[in-house]
Amino acid sequence: MAIRYKKYIIRLSADERQMLSKVACSGKSAARKITRARVLLKADAGECGPGWTDQRIAEAFDVGVRMIENVRRRCVEEGPSAALGRSWTDRPAQRKLDGAGEARLVAIACSKPPTGRSRWTMQLLADELVVLQVTDSISDETVRRMLKKTS
Repeated sequence: MAIRYKKYIIRLSADERQMLSKVACSGKSAARKITRARVLLKADAGECGPGWTDQRIAEAFDVGVRMIENVRRRCVEEGPSAALGRSWTDRPAQRKLDGAGEARLVAIACSKPPTGRSRWTMQLLADELVVLQVTDSISDETVRRMLKKTS
């Protein structure tokens, strides 16, 4: 078995250890937050920390090694407090259709269906939006959500 060298090595200060110990022992926080605090305390490679391996921490707390790697990375990059919380994406979701595009979708859905069809399907509506160059691409599920929102 190959030895993997850690890219993110945690060395906690006394204040950080005290804060994490308080979270881990209080029982007043979410279980995920308490587990992450315990993981950071065991992963501490500083003079006061045990410096456990990720595999040993994973077995002790019944979590995945990947979760431990993510907590280590966030602790080094953003600090211990940020590593305890949930991570959020940096970019907001891009909307496929603006207000005018949604109005166009509703207008198409209310119009007569194509010849040979008895009604519009979500996929037909999505394809029609692309043909009319309202958007470059859109899924039938997005069309469904837009129509559900407007009904």
